[in-house]
Amino acid sequence: MSEQILILFQIILIDLVLAADNAIIIGMLASNFKKSLRNRIMFWGISLAVIFRIIFALLTVFLLQITGLKLVGGLILLWVVYKLYKDVVKRIEPKTKKVVSGQSSLLSAVITIAIADISLSLDNVLGVAGAAKDHYYILAFGLVLSIILMATMAKLISNLIIKYRWIAWLGLFAILYVALDLIYTDLKNLMVF
Repeated sequence: MSEQILILFQIILIDLVLAADNAIIIGMLASNFKKSLRNRIMFWGISLAVIFRIIFALLTVFLLQITGLKLVGGLILLWVVYKLYKDVVKRIEPKTKKVVSGQSSLLSAVITIAIADISLSLDNVLGVAGAAKDHYYILAFGLVLSIILMATMAKLISNLIIKYRWIAWLGLFAILYVALDLIYTDLKNLMVF
C-alpha cells in the first residue's frame, strides 16, 4: 500500500470521528427546536464549522507547533459538555417532549455551537494536517470530506434525538470522551518535556 493511500485512509477515519462530534453537538442542540429553527441552527452550525476549518487549515503549519493547544481545546469542550447537559439533556423529561421556539434560546444554541466548532474544527484540522504531512491536496480533500460528513450527520442525529431522546446521553458521553482524550494527550506530551 502506498503512503498516499495510507494517509487518505487515516484522514477518512479522522474525519468520521471528528465530524461526528461536530454533528452530535449541532444535532443535539437543534433537536430542542421547532423544525424551522432547527434548520437555521444546523445551517449556522455547519457554516461556522466550515469557516473555522478554512481558517485553521490556512494556519495549520503554525498551529502544529503550539504546545498545549489540544489542552485548551479539551477544556473548551468540557464547557460545551456542561452546556449540552444543561440545555439539552437536562430538559429531557420522560412524559413530555419540550420543543423550544424562542430567539434568545436560538442565540444561545448558536453561541454554544460556535464555541464547540472552534475546538472541534481546530482538532479536525490538526488531526488531518498531522496525517496529511506535506500532501496538501489530501489535506484539502480531508477538510471537504469532514464538512460533507458533518452536514449529513447533523440532520440525522437531530432527527434521531427527537425520536429517541436517550441518544442525547450517548452524544454527551462521546463529546466528553473527546474532551478528556484531548486533555490527556496534551498533558502527556507536556510531561515529556
